[in-house]
Amino acid sequence: MADGGGGGGGGGSGRGPPCPGAAAALRRWEQLRRRAAAAAPWARGVLAVVAGLGLFYVVLRVPLRLRDSLAAVTVFLSTLTPKFYFALTVTSSFISGLIFVFEWWHFRKYGTSFIEQVSVSHLRPLIGGAENSPPAPAAFSAGENETSRQNMPECKVWRNPLNLFRGAEYSRYMWVTGKEPLTYYDMNLSAQDHQNFFTCDTDALRPSDTVMQKAWRERNPQARIKAAYQALELNNDCATAYVLLAEEEATTIVDAEKYFKQALKAGEMIYRKSQNCHSQSPQHEAQLRRDTNVLVYVKRRLAMCARKLGRIREAVKMMRDLMKEFPLLSMLNIHENLLEALLELQAYADVQAVLAKYDDISLPKSAAICYTAALLKARAVSERFSPETASKRGLSTAEINAVEAIHRAVEFNPHVPKYLLEMKSLVLPPEHILKRGDSEAVAYAFFHLQHWKRIEGALNLLHCTWEGTFRMIPYPLEKGHLFYPYPSCTETADRELLPTFHEVSVYPQKELPFFIHFTAGLCSFSAMLALLTHQFPELMVIFAKAVLRVLWPVSAPSVLASS
Repeated sequence: MADGGGGGGGGGSGRGPPCPGAAAALRRWEQLRRRAAAAAPWARGVLAVVAGLGLFYVVLRVPLRLRDSLAAVTVFLSTLTPKFYFALTVTSSFISGLIFVFEWWHFRKYGTSFIEQVSVSHLRPLIGGAENSPPAPAAFSAGENETSRQNMPECKVWRNPLNLFRGAEYSRYMWVTGKEPLTYYDMNLSAQDHQNFFTCDTDALRPSDTVMQKAWRERNPQARIKAAYQALELNNDCATAYVLLAEEEATTIVDAEKYFKQALKAGEMIYRKSQNCHSQSPQHEAQLRRDTNVLVYVKRRLAMCARKLGRIREAVKMMRDLMKEFPLLSMLNIHENLLEALLELQAYADVQAVLAKYDDISLPKSAAICYTAALLKARAVSERFSPETASKRGLSTAEINAVEAIHRAVEFNPHVPKYLLEMKSLVLPPEHILKRGDSEAVAYAFFHLQHWKRIEGALNLLHCTWEGTFRMIPYPLEKGHLFYPYPSCTETADRELLPTFHEVSVYPQKELPFFIHFTAGLCSFSAMLALLTHQFPELMVIFAKAVLRVLWPVSAPSVLASS
């Protein structure tokens, strides 16, 4: 009875309880097994390799005579000359240097380590990394997917509100410098925009619009211009043909303005006709939307021509009228054109009125909105701001507001300050931008740098305070502070939008992978050994024998003593 009472659930086996030492060993083994199961995949792989080597040594040490083999290796190494050690270290340094150069090139081009990429994609499945991989998206419910999609900031490409003219500005830059300012990806996006804005399903009913529908799909600029002239031969009031000629054939802003005025005359006439019959059928409604897009585009470009030709008040009036006439087209960001023109007029009260309407928490932000708000607050204190004085007496309320506005702007787009402070060179802005990316920073600084320079002390205040933003942003960056976390896809999209001769700004700066540090250290260490072996051959041979004595203390002493 006594024996059966102590067995618990295992009483049916007929065995007594194990001894205390065995039970402790079993518990210890179970703890080690659980820790190994919870360890990272690479840790489990290392443990498996070590266990395999130990098993290999225990099982095969007698048949293979490993002790004798180690002794033979020791004898061989002890008879090597300094020339061999020199050749060995030079070769090791050369090979590790090649690996280092390749790793650096791969990291600069693709942003990842080649060795780590191969390890993750090929070795991780072999050592059980797939077990801890995240579940497939299908495992989540539709509501969870929708919530996560809303919380994740997307890298959406936007039309640049201040994009330049192809013929009058981009082409002239290419003629002078020989460099292509626009990428194929950027121009392809513009071609898609033109097809969406300037075409509709009823174009097949009008020969001129049919020709223009094909013209927007042409890749060759000369073929597009030729098609525009063909459309004008069929219909002298084809507004989209004048738009294409103004954008691509005109080599000056004056010539572009002439074409746009002709497009405005034809576009207004077509727009009035579409208004009268838009309710007759869905096709007529689509035609009205197309004609509205053409009219808004032409008026906006005419306002931009007036701004570039120095008629700024006229440009401001045209933009205000356009925003009143078509208030539902706020997604075109015409207010950013208006902000830039008002800053040129130094009408800061009007700028503040525009910001009060568009710098709203419910509306999408942009670098123009955030940095213009920071500029207005910096204007109130920048003239008298001194970092030495501020460190002694502290910041006033107005200075705190200005610094917070700068921090807010820098958090939204951290690439802008380097362009405003002329720490990076500017290029012509692309036709499309990525909000919070380097492309948006280039576009903003290209047009607004002069406004920052005009306000005395504004750039000095920016220089003294902008880097403090990064101490406020929580780490890791997935949390964000005032805005959504900074997206990780901006670098790839910016490289597609910006020309190849421009060095893309990357945030956050990527840390160098471990294998770049490792190969650089190995190359340097091998090169140092090669130099020491060449300069002090006898001393390095003694050092090598000492290393052998440490590695093989059992069989090495007698061999080394005899040598």
